[in-house]
Amino acid sequence: MTEQQIIGKYGQCPFGLNLYLFLILSLQQWLKKYAFSKILRWKPQDALVAKAPKRNPLILRMVVLLFAMVCGLYIFTFCIRQTNRNNDPLKIQVIDRRRNWHCRTAQIQEWDIPYIHFPEPETFSRHECACNPVRFFVIVSMQRSGSGWFETLLNSHINLSSNGEIMGAQDTRRNVSMILKTLDQVYNLDWLSSASKNECTAAVGFKWMLNQGLMLHHEAITDYFNRRGVYVIFLFRRNLLRRLVSVLANVFDKNSKPLNGTHKSHVHSQHEAQVLAKYKPTLNATVLVSHLRAADQTVAKALEYFKSTRHIVLYYEDIVRNSTKLEEVQEFLNLPRRNLTSLQVRIHSGPLAKQIENWEVVRETLKGTSYENFLHADHKL
Repeated sequence: MTEQQIIGKYGQCPFGLNLYLFLILSLQQWLKKYAFSKILRWKPQDALVAKAPKRNPLILRMVVLLFAMVCGLYIFTFCIRQTNRNNDPLKIQVIDRRRNWHCRTAQIQEWDIPYIHFPEPETFSRHECACNPVRFFVIVSMQRSGSGWFETLLNSHINLSSNGEIMGAQDTRRNVSMILKTLDQVYNLDWLSSASKNECTAAVGFKWMLNQGLMLHHEAITDYFNRRGVYVIFLFRRNLLRRLVSVLANVFDKNSKPLNGTHKSHVHSQHEAQVLAKYKPTLNATVLVSHLRAADQTVAKALEYFKSTRHIVLYYEDIVRNSTKLEEVQEFLNLPRRNLTSLQVRIHSGPLAKQIENWEVVRETLKGTSYENFLHADHKL
């Protein structure tokens, strides 16, 4: 085998190429030293001398052959592993989808192939919708940022299924392997919930809070999102002070349960909203600024961690003020536009001065800081 042939065969595996060349050169040196040495030292009178062979050449050849086979097998397995590790996940995606090549239509563009899927659920059959493409998405948010309300809006679309806060349960996120297994179950349409639509779903996903293993295992999850072509929808609140009020009020409701002894994170009537809004939390002014700063930094870190994904960034206040934001989401997911609605009723409305027990202390604490605008913004939402 020539040098060019060797490089062409093992060029994708540098270690294998070096080891292969080492074995070839070693074999050549061995042949020169032991096999050819007798030929070079041969004399005519040696033909008259009969000597008994000292060793069986067949055994020696078998040993050399066995050694070459073991080394060749090692090189092969090592190169296969290295090649698989370096493959582009999106290229693997395209190859895998050859199974559904009969589902390809002229409407599916080549650049869109990594983001469309044709799941084959184990729990049911998609029947005539088997060739309807499905897009995967996830709503990334923080508690009390409007994600529950936003998800009900999305679920009002007939072609979309968002399965709720499934990573809230410890069993679904006890380690990264379990997280990836749960993701596979969701995106294979085998996660059944009240939000599950029929077999003709065009987009499937769920909402995922930052403190539910998402940040802890962000590298493996980012790799999964990119490999599976998952659309990431970031949803945060601009006014982190209002979010803090909502968090504290929700904790109070869990403990006191003023609505007939039941805890409700979201309500569907004005009466229920008024009952829950009666509670006015007292904020710890000593750690208030550091708390807001930590929340702000967490959001920035999440956007940095997942910046390589296909994503869109939304803010609760913008969606409330501008209904066209919902149209942007539908366009982002390549869904037909629908009028999205929700039955949820907002709990905390009006100026913050009427929602915080120690308002004056809070106002003085934030005055002159980068968070002072939270005191006056968005009370008319």
